[in-house]
Amino acid sequence: MFPSISFSNNILPDISVVFILPDYKYSASSNLLKTEIKFLKNNFKENKKEIDINSYSQWNYFRVFDIKKKQWQVKEDIRKSAYEINNKLQDNKKISIQIVNLTGNEDFQIAFAEGLLLSNYKFDKYITDKKNKKESLQKIIIISEKPNKKKWEQLKNQNLAVYESRNLINEPVNWLNSEKLAEECVRLGKDAGFDVKVFDKKKITQLGMGGLLAVNMGSVDPPVFIVMEWEPKRVINDEPLVLVGKGIVYDTGGLSLKPTSDSMDYMKCDMSGAAAVAGAIYAAAKSNLPIHVVGLIPATDNRPSGNAYAPGDIITMMNKTTVEMLNADAEGRMILADALCYAEKYNPMLVIDIATLTGSAIAAIGKVASVGFSKNADKLYDLLEEAGNETYERIVNFPLWDDYSEMLESKIADLKNVGGKYAGAITAAKFLEKFTSYPWIHLDIAGPAFANTKDSYRGLGGTAVGVRLFFEFFNILIKK
Repeated sequence: MFPSISFSNNILPDISVVFILPDYKYSASSNLLKTEIKFLKNNFKENKKEIDINSYSQWNYFRVFDIKKKQWQVKEDIRKSAYEINNKLQDNKKISIQIVNLTGNEDFQIAFAEGLLLSNYKFDKYITDKKNKKESLQKIIIISEKPNKKKWEQLKNQNLAVYESRNLINEPVNWLNSEKLAEECVRLGKDAGFDVKVFDKKKITQLGMGGLLAVNMGSVDPPVFIVMEWEPKRVINDEPLVLVGKGIVYDTGGLSLKPTSDSMDYMKCDMSGAAAVAGAIYAAAKSNLPIHVVGLIPATDNRPSGNAYAPGDIITMMNKTTVEMLNADAEGRMILADALCYAEKYNPMLVIDIATLTGSAIAAIGKVASVGFSKNADKLYDLLEEAGNETYERIVNFPLWDDYSEMLESKIADLKNVGGKYAGAITAAKFLEKFTSYPWIHLDIAGPAFANTKDSYRGLGGTAVGVRLFFEFFNILIKK
């Protein structure tokens, strides 16, 4: 359930309240008894940052934050605190909460609401026993005399998009195959007002997308190529920003079969990049942002049937580059390369591709951030990093040195699709770079895209990493 957000000038009785505090002082009006106020002050003297008071008809949660830190770090502390509060509300069977902000910075109040919204997401569609379903938060009340309604509306739209994106990632492939992913993108387009075109296998063949067609050879379902476009009447960019998302709806590894445990069993999430692109454009359109954005999603599953492409095959890509395919589990770069070729037709200001691309990215930096690369886009990359800090969807910059190209050299084709044992995230990026002729950024989100165990407000399962990052990036570009 997505909670409603409403506003009030005053604290309402009999509804739980959280107070966001910058220090150990409290002067807001509330229904606290004298004994409760004494209890609060005693806890303040002990410098406790988390104080809960059960007033029977409601809970009062006092949270103190060090607002002298960098704002983006404070906001992350606040989001995590909201996650803990949401757990307490569920345990106490409370479905409403009021947020009182005493820091003087509305962004901190927004961050708390954001943490609640993100924490409240559940994917329980397939749980039939209602006893196993916890009550969700239904109402968030913002206590504010002059709320910035535009910011709050954007928060709502951004997190609606996260919910949609997480749903797509968490759906199993027996519900979300490539064609169903296209249908869902069409539905999102109709809801938010952006254009969606779906290219079928015949059109994909006419375009010469050899990488996408090759990966699809082992599937009983046809491939699709999804083109989404948000272009309002007034925009800040003369050339569009193009987002490209990897849409492997399920990855067995093909003939280079993955092990099942802790690998293939989570591979419904291999279209997390596609879900991020769809969600970001959905949020932009819902918020009527004045930015021209195009989303490209090549989509298929990767299976090891009798006709699957095999290591040693030579594949001709959309731009006529020939690729010696040596690992069928390096399929993401094969379909992304065709999409990157297609992106050139837009004469884009920037292309960003986002993909759960390599285990090497996880090995290098773990699951706490994404690996980033850029070509001819230094200033824009800096802004994307800024957006990553603000949303705590952080990016770690990796090099694109030409030395790594040597690892992709083939004796019988223009390229190999793998570079060897070392630097796998970098050689994957170098492979993609060969298909770009414009300012370009590559994000490898293999680490943070999916949580096997609950990860604070990011939840369990698909995290929708990239949606909030891109939406913040859009807003930074607009402000610039």
